[in-house]
Amino acid sequence: MGYFREIPNLEYQSPFSNRLSNSSYVTAKNLFRRMKIRDDLQSIFTLFNKYQIVQGARPDTIAEELYGKASLDWVVILSAGIINLRNDWPLSDKDLYNYVKEVYGLDTNNVHHYETKEIKDVNNKLILPAGQVVDSDFSITYYDDKLKTTVTPTLSNTVIGISNYEYEVRKNDKKRSIYTLRTEYLQQFLTDMRNEMVYSESSQYVNDNLIRTENTRITIPQ
Repeated sequence: MGYFREIPNLEYQSPFSNRLSNSSYVTAKNLFRRMKIRDDLQSIFTLFNKYQIVQGARPDTIAEELYGKASLDWVVILSAGIINLRNDWPLSDKDLYNYVKEVYGLDTNNVHHYETKEIKDVNNKLILPAGQVVDSDFSITYYDDKLKTTVTPTLSNTVIGISNYEYEVRKNDKKRSIYTLRTEYLQQFLTDMRNEMVYSESSQYVNDNLIRTENTRITIPQ
């Protein structure tokens, strides 16, 4: 992932037993120095395009498609607000099936929960919207103005059981809809990020891309 090339470095005292001396340092990426798109910018839809992740697509293939560079996969991930790629990226049909079988075993087709069906009266007025999670014995009674009587729909016309498999498919499908940074704002985004990654001068400052932590093995106690 090209993202790690953008992160500045950090030197800290060597924890290894084969270090050359107490003053030896190890250089690593400063993972505490990370970036995210500002929350207030994420609400500005003119900066982003809605994108539907197709079967088999990965952040690098989407970056190649949108920005011409697979190494900008991290821009796709940040734009989508993804924190944990393993959990937040949609699974393929095969991987999803295996996941459901692993989690639910023989209960794959058992009911996960119940939802309402849409109910309208004879005048096409909405009485009950579809998709509300309810108990299995949920019922509703309403007064029909045209029929001039109360109506209680049968249970089979009121609720529907959603299986464990269907529940996981729905949850996975929701992950397919993401927002991606529009190409005309890409260069400005990269420039701003790289400017933010530069270290300010401090007691730990070595250069714009490197800081060094205190070495407690050579520090004199006060």
